[in-house]
Amino acid sequence: MTGKAKETKDRKVKLGKYKHFKGKLYEVIGIARHSETLEEFVVYKALHNSKEFGDNALWIRPQKMFLETVEVNGKKVPRFEHIEN
Repeated sequence: MTGKAKETKDRKVKLGKYKHFKGKLYEVIGIARHSETLEEFVVYKALHNSKEFGDNALWIRPQKMFLETVEVNGKKVPRFEHIEN
């Protein structure tokens, strides 16, 4: 098992506010399951306005991807960092 897989397996997504590694804020509002595969997805909304996607757009992302780390300037950081309940 790779380090990334181990990190995501042991972590859980909490409801609340998160900061994306690119700096924008989002609020996790729930966890949903795919009706066919039962894969878990994080349901979250943008806490900002976007010309492209509208005000407070809703998003889903596979839970594994939501919990991944990404490399920024040679350093591994969480894709989303929980900042507030």
